Amino acid sequence: MSRRGTPHQPSQGSQLGTAAPFYPRLGDLARDTSRGGEIGVVVALPGEGRNTYHLCPPGGGDKWSAPNDGNTLRPVQPQVTHVTPQKRDVTYDARARQGGLPITVHYDDGGTAESLLVLDPSQLELYHYQVGRILAMRDKALGGKL
Repeated sequence: MSRRGTPHQPSQGSQLGTAAPFYPRLGDLARDTSRGGEIGVVVALPGEGRNTYHLCPPGGGDKWSAPNDGNTLRPVQPQVTHVTPQKRDVTYDARARQGGLPITVHYDDGGTAESLLVLDPSQLELYHYQVGRILAMRDKALGGKL
């Protein structure tokens, strides 16, 4: 699943950015700025006798209301769970004195994004040493067998 070219949440449409209004749908997570940024699940939408959004904490609890224009509600961004290197070649920019390692960023909603881990010379040396330690630990755990 790739994030490029797709909106973060279906209810946002394709206009991501600060000017794009957020109209949450049933089941969306929303951060309510009028409640100190509290996160809730949208359990009812304005309309059909309701003049407000109704939200409740994700694990259950007391429900609350938010204005029907949604102006206090913000989308909840997915959290990064881990990053993995891609099976692509690394780069080195001699002018910037930086190395680049293509990576995939994994999110808790199942989404992924491609990115580049940029390392300066001291970070390159540190990670060279640390990867060597990982390989030594692996060899020890396998009893010296690959």
